[in-house]
Amino acid sequence: MMSIGTLSKKSGVHIETIRYYERAGVLPKARRAPNGRRVYGHEDTGRLAFIRQARELGFELISVRALLALQERPELSCKAASQLASAQLAAVESRLNRLIVLRDELRRMVRACKNGRVGDCRVIEALTNMH
Repeated sequence: MMSIGTLSKKSGVHIETIRYYERAGVLPKARRAPNGRRVYGHEDTGRLAFIRQARELGFELISVRALLALQERPELSCKAASQLASAQLAAVESRLNRLIVLRDELRRMVRACKNGRVGDCRVIEALTNMH
């Protein structure tokens, strides 16, 4: 058994995030020691690592919850997991496309700037005229 601080250090997840995951239902409520403090087992470390990795890949908590449920049923088809990952991939690709457009617009604004007076600044002008 370990304290929330130890779990935080082992997992690389902040204490407040661990508490949030408990409230959100993706991490089971911690058992309590006689003094009322939360205590965790090694299975909690593994589950938290799974959650952290899924979150780093951009999965929303609802998807993480679904993936955890699938993990608990290894005999099922992985089609649902594949569908969740495919949807996440599409979302990432969409964000990448928007970021490329953003990058190109910022490059254009920077190239147009002559570093003169603010009254003649193309960066300020472009931001003013965006709608």
